[in-house]
Amino acid sequence: MADSIFLGGGGEGYGAPQGLALKYANRHGLIAGATGTGKTVTLQIMAEGFSNAGVPVILADVKGDLSGLAKPGSPSHKLHDAFTSRAEKIGFADYCYHACPVAFWDLYGEQGHPVRTTVAEMGPLLLSRLLELSEAQEGIMNIAFRLADEDALPLLDLKDLQSLLVWIGENRTQLSLRYGNVSPASIGAIQRRLLVLENQGGAGLFGEPALALSDLMRCDTAGKGMINILAADKLMA
Repeated sequence: MADSIFLGGGGEGYGAPQGLALKYANRHGLIAGATGTGKTVTLQIMAEGFSNAGVPVILADVKGDLSGLAKPGSPSHKLHDAFTSRAEKIGFADYCYHACPVAFWDLYGEQGHPVRTTVAEMGPLLLSRLLELSEAQEGIMNIAFRLADEDALPLLDLKDLQSLLVWIGENRTQLSLRYGNVSPASIGAIQRRLLVLENQGGAGLFGEPALALSDLMRCDTAGKGMINILAADKLMA
């Protein structure tokens, strides 16, 4: 694995070549600038450098600019001479055309592999925050997950959770003796929140197979880190 990745600089008038030491790559950073100043290209160069060093990369692509990492450039391109001249000027010694190993992901399953998780894996706390539930409503959500765990009930998607909440409402008298007050109004409020989430397309997030972190932390057969690109144009909207 290389010790650093090339970022730019070098050559006449550009000072010493600039790189990023991999041991410092876990620091926070900000790339800012006006339109056309090279922010996206800088991100691409960093992603390529990490991939070449065997480090998996995760990118959120909000405009579709990063998909080109999957395809090599061509010497027949009309800007080839300008590219090579620029690379020589800034000291980019190993400039060449090559494709990077890329995996495309999409929450909606349209522009890449679907991103899925199960309701059970998300858990009551995170799901309650997602739905912006009150303390009483969060308590009922915890009851639902406890019942699912004790009775080995699958909580894979929103329909599973909605059905379980219906059962809790029908048996609230018996459950109140064990877990505390179960209010029909609170159950109804949770169901409405789930309906809003479903109408906004959130139901597509829940289901199997669930995405595991190991799916993103992969290398190809040549030892290059996989560049995972998440289609985020619709998510931004």
